[in-house]
Amino acid sequence: MTDTIFITGVVIHARHGVMEHETAIGQRFIIDLELSADLSEPSRTDRLADTVSYSSVVAIASAAFKDVNYKLLEGAAGAVADAILAAFARIDAVKVTVHKPHAPIAAIFEDVGVILTRTRQLPYHG
Repeated sequence: MTDTIFITGVVIHARHGVMEHETAIGQRFIIDLELSADLSEPSRTDRLADTVSYSSVVAIASAAFKDVNYKLLEGAAGAVADAILAAFARIDAVKVTVHKPHAPIAAIFEDVGVILTRTRQLPYHG
């Protein structure tokens, strides 16, 4: 069984990018998260201790996103996914969407970004 916790529209100012002004000044990024986990226990118990705290997820994701200035969104999104999986044993998989609405592209566009999905690797018992 796979259930989903979602958190969308987390706005973070960071200094990711290839261009010098991106790393000097930074810009606004928007992160969406989808967390796959078995939520059958918290749906029965109604206890926060049996699930994943949304607030804690946002804190971990924000710190991972801002800790390093990445050239590529792929690196920043990967850091977020890895940090979430490392911090929350209840989460089986995470989908991280990073929007960069002010990317330096010589065109009129609404949005650009990346979507990464990472799944917890089970230990190999071969």
